[in-house]
Amino acid sequence: MRPAVWRWQQRYGEQGVDGLLHDKTRKPGKMPLSATTIAKVLEPTCSESPGEATHWTGRAMARAFNISLRAVQRLWAAHRLQPHRLRTFKRSSDPKFAEKVEDVVGLYMDPPAHAVVVSIDEKSQIQALDRTQPGLPLKQGKCGTMTHDYKRNGTATLFAALNILDGTIIGRCMKQHRHQEFIRFLNAVERNVPAGKAIHAIVDNYAAHKHPEVLERLTNHPRWTFHFTPTSASRLNAVEGFFSIITRRKIRRGVFKSVADLEVAIKRYIKAYNKNSNPFVWTATAASTFEKLSQITESSE
Repeated sequence: MRPAVWRWQQRYGEQGVDGLLHDKTRKPGKMPLSATTIAKVLEPTCSESPGEATHWTGRAMARAFNISLRAVQRLWAAHRLQPHRLRTFKRSSDPKFAEKVEDVVGLYMDPPAHAVVVSIDEKSQIQALDRTQPGLPLKQGKCGTMTHDYKRNGTATLFAALNILDGTIIGRCMKQHRHQEFIRFLNAVERNVPAGKAIHAIVDNYAAHKHPEVLERLTNHPRWTFHFTPTSASRLNAVEGFFSIITRRKIRRGVFKSVADLEVAIKRYIKAYNKNSNPFVWTATAASTFEKLSQITESSE
């Protein structure tokens, strides 16, 4: 602020009041981009690739049209163009996609009375990694460290069932994730559900979940009902949210000397998690899911 005041004082001293009534002459700035140049920049941004590259960069575009990098950046920002970004997608080819979405989402948003709704899945191939040297702790101004080198001590599979009502987790660690282990886990879940209550289980389309012995068990245990998510739509399985949490909060930075050490750590985390568990609140209705899917389909055509 002070330099600006000084300039006004200097102008008043040199020109008097008249110097304050008119802007001082300045050097001419750069001419704004013409409409033709703007069109030439925008068209290849969306339709062409720069030579052997897959997408444009600001510098490549600036060189191609002999304009400044900042001009390209302003132009892309004004037209909401982001060539550096790419979103991947996967469409479900399940012929009963709509029916399954309505079924699963209906359980989340309006669970049946006198029943327990659980989201079941397994997180396989969890590695028990031991670091070759200790990391440094977090300090003010410095983040914690972890060596890149590690030693593999085996793997474990976590079977988990998320109670939709209260957010608690029933978890079991096993060496494999075949239909035999899946049936053992279903038995463990059933032991934790009060007698007399029906069990509605949301599961994905993994082969072990549809094994003949599993289906036979459902026939012999009428309190169980399976609700399968559509193919390529695992995000509809709410327990995936817990798998993300335990991966970020416990597994990814953990140091495990053995598989047994890993399994103990997982059990302790689940026990602590259940003490302060909160249910995931599902807000997307089936109708809104279909609407978003149609918007994606229209935008990709």
